[in-house]
Formats: sequence, structure tokens, C-alpha cells
Amino acid sequence: MTARNSPWMPRPLALAFVAVSMFASACVVVPERYVGETVAIAPPSVRVETAGVAPGAGYVWIGGYWGWAGGRHEWMPGFWERPHPGYYWVPHTWVHVGGGWRLREGYWHRH
Repeated sequence: MTARNSPWMPRPLALAFVAVSMFASACVVVPERYVGETVAIAPPSVRVETAGVAPGAGYVWIGGYWGWAGGRHEWMPGFWERPHPGYYWVPHTWVHVGGGWRLREGYWHRH
């Protein structure tokens, strides 16, 4: 049984409920996702990378970033990836949090 034909919900209220539910389901909120621990050492400057030739038509370059491994910053090289229609890439970013740095994971964000 749906809200629309529910015997306990008046029809106008049921229609409003369905409309709000449809709108809310279309909204996608991507929470900030951090990778690893908070570190005391700021990341080095981003490296300049040469992307080379795309492996196919329409591919996008996902730039590299500084990760954290073994108690030090380690460069994670960029790579080619097929795009996700209707989305754009938000790169990995180091964020100053309190007295340290946290790596916010890159992700595909809806246009």
C-alpha cells in the first residue's frame, strides 16, 4: 500500500507526501569523505603531470594528488577515466583541520 491510497491519510496530504518524496529522492548530497588520519605535515605542492594521449575518445584526465602512507606524503599519479554522464570530477584536496591536515577524497559530482 502506498501513501497515495492509504486509508488513514487524506488524499491532498497523500499527494503532497508523494510530491515531496519524489523531489527528495532526486536530491543527492555527497558528504565530505576523508581518507586516513589527520597528519601534522602539510602536503607538498601539486606535481605537474603530463597526461599523454587519452586511451579513447571522451576520456577525462583525473589528476594525481599527494596521499599519505608510511608516515609520509606519497604521490599518487593521475590516470585517464571514462566520464560519468551528468557529473564532473572534484579532485582530492588536503584540508586544514584543527592543528593538522586531512585528505578529502575526490569524487564525481552531479552537474
